Order: sequence, then C-alpha cells, then structure tokens
Amino acid sequence: MSTKEINLLDVVFWVPDRLLYEVSDEGVVTVLVKQDHLIQRFFRKLRVKIPEYQRISMDQFGSYTFLQIDGHKTVREIGEELEAKFGDTVQPLYERLSLFLNQMHDQCHFIEEVNP
Repeated sequence: MSTKEINLLDVVFWVPDRLLYEVSDEGVVTVLVKQDHLIQRFFRKLRVKIPEYQRISMDQFGSYTFLQIDGHKTVREIGEELEAKFGDTVQPLYERLSLFLNQMHDQCHFIEEVNP
C-alpha cells in the first residue's frame, strides 16, 4: 500500500454551505454555531435563557483568511495574500496559517478539503 504525502501548501479548502456566519462592516467574521443539544432544548422549555446560537468571532487575521477560502485558492496562495496585506505582522506565516487551518478543519469543522 503506497501513501501519498500531501503538502499543506497545495491543499484547497472550501466553506460548506451549512456553515452560518456573518461578516461585519469592518470585515470581522462571526461564525454562528446552533446550540440544539437535547439538554439545551430541555432547559429552554423550562424558560432558561440559552442562546439559540453560539457566536464565535475571529480576529482580523482569521477573518481575512476565512474570507479567502473559496474552494479554488491553495494554502500557499492564501498565505501570499496574507503577507501582502499584513506584511511582517503575520510572521511566522505558514506555521500560524497551518495551525489556524487545522483548527478550523479538524476541531471546528468549519472548512473542508476540496479533494481530500
């Protein structure tokens, strides 16, 4: 069985249609995560104030990166655009970018690979 080594810089991600998010006038992305667990629904029936959505706001780098994920751009291209916009403030660029994308993909499931 052969294994194909994948270079993260060549990976393309996309944002699934099921993900709800808002973009403010300042370009800040806020992801809306539905809180629809059985326990949450139970407590809502008891009139406990539990928000219907959890709101997760990103910083300026995360927001800009998230908005660049379009199903066509590679991680390398997104990194180049980040560096062009923010300069040295994003260094170490690809280490930070890989951590952010792995978090968004593996733990949060906010993005998916185009062709995994």
